[in-house]
Amino acid sequence: MSETTARATPELKRTLGLRDLVLFNLVAVIGFTWMATAAKAGPSALTLWVLAAVLFFVPQALAVVELSSSYPEEGGIYAWTKREFSEGHGFLCGWCYWINDVLYYPPLLLTTAVIAAYAVGQGANNPGDNWLYVFTFTLVALWLAALLNVVGMQTGKWLQNIGGMSSYLPALVIIALGVVAAFRQPAANAFNLETLQPNLKDLPSLNLWATIAFAYAGLELSSTMGQEIERPQRNLPRSIYIAAPLVALGYICGTGSLLWLVPKDELNIISGPFQAIAAGVGNLGAGLWWISPAVAALIAVGRLGSLGAWLSGGARVAFVVGLDRYFPPAFGRLHPRWHTPHVPIFVQAALATLCLLLAVLGKGTTVEKAFLILIDTSLLIYFIPYIYLFLCFIRHVRRKGPRLRVASLRVGKTTATAIGLCGLLVTLCAMCVAMIPPPETTDPLVFEAKVVGGASLLVAFGGLIYRRGRRRESAQ
Repeated sequence: MSETTARATPELKRTLGLRDLVLFNLVAVIGFTWMATAAKAGPSALTLWVLAAVLFFVPQALAVVELSSSYPEEGGIYAWTKREFSEGHGFLCGWCYWINDVLYYPPLLLTTAVIAAYAVGQGANNPGDNWLYVFTFTLVALWLAALLNVVGMQTGKWLQNIGGMSSYLPALVIIALGVVAAFRQPAANAFNLETLQPNLKDLPSLNLWATIAFAYAGLELSSTMGQEIERPQRNLPRSIYIAAPLVALGYICGTGSLLWLVPKDELNIISGPFQAIAAGVGNLGAGLWWISPAVAALIAVGRLGSLGAWLSGGARVAFVVGLDRYFPPAFGRLHPRWHTPHVPIFVQAALATLCLLLAVLGKGTTVEKAFLILIDTSLLIYFIPYIYLFLCFIRHVRRKGPRLRVASLRVGKTTATAIGLCGLLVTLCAMCVAMIPPPETTDPLVFEAKVVGGASLLVAFGGLIYRRGRRRESAQ
């Protein structure tokens, strides 16, 4: 940690306890659209969920637990990469993490606006085509989340806490409906050895594999606030041990319930949960009509909590980069009253507003197409911090003795290294799959040039910022 970081970060208030962290992890990872996307592939998605849990989610959890308990620093994955490798590698990791966060907010908000319409019975009226409603909803939600986080984690954490509960309750409702349906009606899809076996030679199955693997991503987010957590070396690991099984259970059982209730060919990625609810309550009585709008409201609130979580986590990475003077010095300042990194939060909200303008007002034009390409490239960029996560974990455990305790588990150095390599290989495979054009692409070379080229340009832009920061530091 630099001297600048050591001087500034003690001003941060430790306001996050174990309960806050568990709910934060839930809201950061759980996403209902992932379940519906997976269920579209049929029962084989259940096998992919289990494989991704074993090969990616467990290594990710163990890596985050080990590194966060050893180095509970503000900035999380940025600070670990800088410590294990160099400031240049740390900046690349932090830049990719931060810029991906900024590009993640618009699609999150746009889908939230559509889901919120189901809560008031307007989901069937194509709310996504009503640009006035969508733009108003997204802007109000974005800046409300930003202001709550600027006021302080003591206040802002309640958006994440409520979001964590709201994101998990719908999964429990759909799982319960699936269990009841299993005793009352036949499955809408065939469950047997043949349908449960994924076809990894098929291109859509490969794309789904990458999607499912990274639906599990996000456990590292809470560690970016290491110096705002009460007893971080104790509470960070415990929160992951509690939240991770709940996430895996929600994804696997939730997808299974969707497949039991709705034929896979009829599932819609956005409205899939409501299709399942309609099928589940159809034979239980008309008095349960309220479940569907209630679940829609919960999902919308959960996604707003997710927005707040990623806003706060991304801002902490930018805050520490600002302390190291690679971002403008204002990024490293705390609000004089609320002691929060307000500048990164407001900058993220302003950039997300610009992206929303491009997405909503440019709908149906070349601007929209450019925005969609930008989103595709951001997915590729998101994988880079995970490469660093597993490399940091491997390098960290290799420096320990022949027998070591990793994430509270006593394992050998070879086993710990294998765990890290497993997560690293899945990450690299997902990056390769992300560069494969979808089956309907007319010109694969143009697609790859846009996605890979766009990702390269964003990384190169970060490199220019780093060089400018280095020159400014040398001049001082």
